[in-house]
Amino acid sequence: MAGLLESNGLGSLNDVPGDLLGEIKRLEQLFTVEQPKLKEITDHFVDELAKGLSVEGGSIPMNATWVMTSPTGYETGTFLALDMGGTNLRVCEIILPEEKGEFEIIQSKYRMPEELKTGNAEELWEYVADCLQQFIEYHHENENMETLPLGFTFSYPATQDYIDHGVLQRWTKGFDIEGVEGHDVVEQFEAALASRSLPIKLTALINDTTGTLVASAYTDDAMRIGCIFGTGCNAAYVENCGSIPKLAHMNLPPDMPMAINCEWGAFDNEHKVLPLTPYDVIIDKESPRPGQQAFEKMIAGLYLGELFRLVLVDLHHNKECIFFHGQDISKLEKAYTLDSSFLSLIEEDPFENLSETHDLFIHKLGISAKKPELELCRRLAELIGTRAARLSSCGVAAICKKKNYESCHVGADGSVFNKYPHFKQRGALALREILDWPQDLKPDPIDIRAAEDGSGVGAAIIAALTIKRIKEGNLAGVRNTQGLPSVKS
Repeated sequence: MAGLLESNGLGSLNDVPGDLLGEIKRLEQLFTVEQPKLKEITDHFVDELAKGLSVEGGSIPMNATWVMTSPTGYETGTFLALDMGGTNLRVCEIILPEEKGEFEIIQSKYRMPEELKTGNAEELWEYVADCLQQFIEYHHENENMETLPLGFTFSYPATQDYIDHGVLQRWTKGFDIEGVEGHDVVEQFEAALASRSLPIKLTALINDTTGTLVASAYTDDAMRIGCIFGTGCNAAYVENCGSIPKLAHMNLPPDMPMAINCEWGAFDNEHKVLPLTPYDVIIDKESPRPGQQAFEKMIAGLYLGELFRLVLVDLHHNKECIFFHGQDISKLEKAYTLDSSFLSLIEEDPFENLSETHDLFIHKLGISAKKPELELCRRLAELIGTRAARLSSCGVAAICKKKNYESCHVGADGSVFNKYPHFKQRGALALREILDWPQDLKPDPIDIRAAEDGSGVGAAIIAALTIKRIKEGNLAGVRNTQGLPSVKS
């Protein structure tokens, strides 16, 4: 078990009973993804990206975003940004001043009520409009305001025939709100706004990942890919219109750029290459949408804690080993009671006796775990976190291979990337393995780094870019130009 000792830097495992050592070895075999598998996944990923751009389509939607210009850093104006993610609703007011690449931001966060996530369309949009109204009234009380352009970050798979339009394909991140799938979310959102007479004009509907790409490119010329590794997972990059067969009917110039929102959480829904464990199968089967978001269910924050929980419950009920014997595991048996932050805390425990992990189990789950059980939990957290980081890099490598990027920056955002211990380093190591970089090649030619605020600042910049290109006469993918304020170019 040398691998275990090296991986967590803790003391001897002499006191770990043989039955638990056997379980640790089994879990290592289940959750470890070796280099040949990473390469196989990446090659299949490249094919699936191309298939998503084809007329026939594939599992990965590869949605055209109608973001068709890159920022110069000289966009100016005042914009609203609305960010509807998995946990919070965020409203921002963003001022882009004369100085290159600068911005000022005022923002408020509103927690998305749990009951809303399984409610209906009317309840959702009334809540969103209420939050916007509160924001305007609080920050602009008694002001006679001009209409503000709004960039709406809607972080769910949507088909966009226009930048100011989006039909929800399916809910993700545990949402299942009735009456929205198959409908234009802009129409529903604008109807809720109209009843309040708010001085807002929706200019661009974007995905957080597209926003991450644009906001990061605003400050970094080497930026080519935007990624989210958080509650969900996704990526965006810029394709040439000539490489998008499903847009051929629009007769756009072949070299015209088009940001693509991959929605790569749906990669390998057919389960051809991803190394599923029995626990992954359970997560899929018991999720609101079995058979969908296969990649996301293996790497996104929403599912890492649940994977961990399922393994522990299985070990407790396993007659082959003694685990949490005599403990009340009723709290642990509740689905989704743990999230990725629980695993983060375990991996960050600096003490050889894992005292912080011990306290965590008592406070969160009412379980008093023994040292060998804690050792297993630590290794399991490492295995799940490492697998997520390594699989994530397959997607990044696939885009780089498709676009022949030999060196670039990748802007990444999301709670898992920003807060999960060693996620960045583990992902970088996997990228090195997939792309066969020489060991002495430093620094990494493809560098995954912390992104700018895509869902706030990115949405504002995209609203500015949209108004600018309308002024310049490029109306491709714009449905409604009425009521748009001008923006200086």
